[in-house]
Amino acid sequence: MNSYQLLSKSLFDNFHKDRIRYSEPIRNYTYTRLGGEADILMFPETIDEVAMIVKQAAQHDIPLTILGYGSNMIVRDGGIRGITISLQNLNQVSIDGHTMTAQSGAAIIDVSRQALGESLTGLEFACGIPGSVGGALYMNAGAYGGQMSDVVDSAVVVTEVGEIITMQSDELLLGYRKSVFMGKRDIIIEVKFNLQPGDPVQIKEKMDELTYARESKQPLEYASCGSVFKRPEGYFAGKLIQDCGLQGTRIGGAEVSRKHSGFIVNVDNATAQDYIDMIALIQEKVSSQFNVNLETEVVIIGDELNNAKC
Repeated sequence: MNSYQLLSKSLFDNFHKDRIRYSEPIRNYTYTRLGGEADILMFPETIDEVAMIVKQAAQHDIPLTILGYGSNMIVRDGGIRGITISLQNLNQVSIDGHTMTAQSGAAIIDVSRQALGESLTGLEFACGIPGSVGGALYMNAGAYGGQMSDVVDSAVVVTEVGEIITMQSDELLLGYRKSVFMGKRDIIIEVKFNLQPGDPVQIKEKMDELTYARESKQPLEYASCGSVFKRPEGYFAGKLIQDCGLQGTRIGGAEVSRKHSGFIVNVDNATAQDYIDMIALIQEKVSSQFNVNLETEVVIIGDELNNAKC
């Protein structure tokens, strides 16, 4: 048992034992099925519990990591030190007129379907995004011409010192696959959406169309982290990768998808290092052949394998 785990046992002695785990394999919580162990994995169920964990971590200088659905994330093979908070139990959704409020652990796909059920339009683009509401806001996720910044009104946040605040949309600094939360330790707890009344038949038709486009073009039969790279200005990342002849290229168990070359899929017990090496290879080839620098959309966190324990 490492020092963080020993300290945690004294700090969180009253935290429900079923909602705190030690040396927990993160691969069980990521879409890539990759990642080493988290020293401590906690599953708070209220905003006050989140604030308490944040305050204790700050006071005792314990590293803190937030885990949504792990859909756009690569966790290195050495795992995550300190405390990792999973927000999956904060998943409540409510609707008041044209306003929908969703906790950050709710699946954004489910939230889009609930909007359909209330004949509300604006979230159709999210019907195929495999992540949490909090993760979607963190990345300003988008697809097929829509993105979170189009519909977000405000967010409730726990700051890095455990203060609970509300941030308005203009304070979130939402841009292409970025937000004010990147590089900070603030935690998104709840997101309020401004939607519009719509025709449920038309909303469903749009969602069905987008679902078909996603299922027909993306390698959903394999574990992956989704689209790996941001779209470079004037180009499509997948097309550049394909034109480099990299489709089907494998490193260990990680392969550039034969169906959509913007995806790296886990075809045979890949490691996080396989993925990271593949990303580096793609970036080098595209830069060499087209003089285009591909920037990763996927978030890479955690320790290298040789730094796994403190």
